[in-house]
Amino acid sequence: MARILAIDYGTKRVGFAVTDPLKIIATPLTTIDTPQALDFIISYSGTEEVELLLIGYPTDLHGKPTDATHHVEGFIKAIRKKLPDMPIKTWDESYTSKLAMQSLVASGVKKKQRRDKKLLDQVSAAIILQEYLQNL
Repeated sequence: MARILAIDYGTKRVGFAVTDPLKIIATPLTTIDTPQALDFIISYSGTEEVELLLIGYPTDLHGKPTDATHHVEGFIKAIRKKLPDMPIKTWDESYTSKLAMQSLVASGVKKKQRRDKKLLDQVSAAIILQEYLQNL
């Protein structure tokens, strides 16, 4: 059964999360430096069956594009060029970083570990994915 791969795109790092094969649970997967993110997606989708890429889409409080939005759109274009048959959806990523930090605090992650932005990016991707799954 195919999985959904969620992406929290950033100009420095990209967080990834993935569903289980039954698409019930979202799990943080990894964080990759942005220049290697596209290669990671190609490699991952070559070894795992991925039915959808779910990409966090930044908007402001009024649902309008932010400064980061054009970076995400450029990344989507690059994915479509390399993987033209891969379905892609965007999902509002508002407040996911804040929710991710609250989740790390609530789960007892030590303050020193919470400073690791890579962990935060993975958890943000998992939150984007879990919100999407809940809205199916």
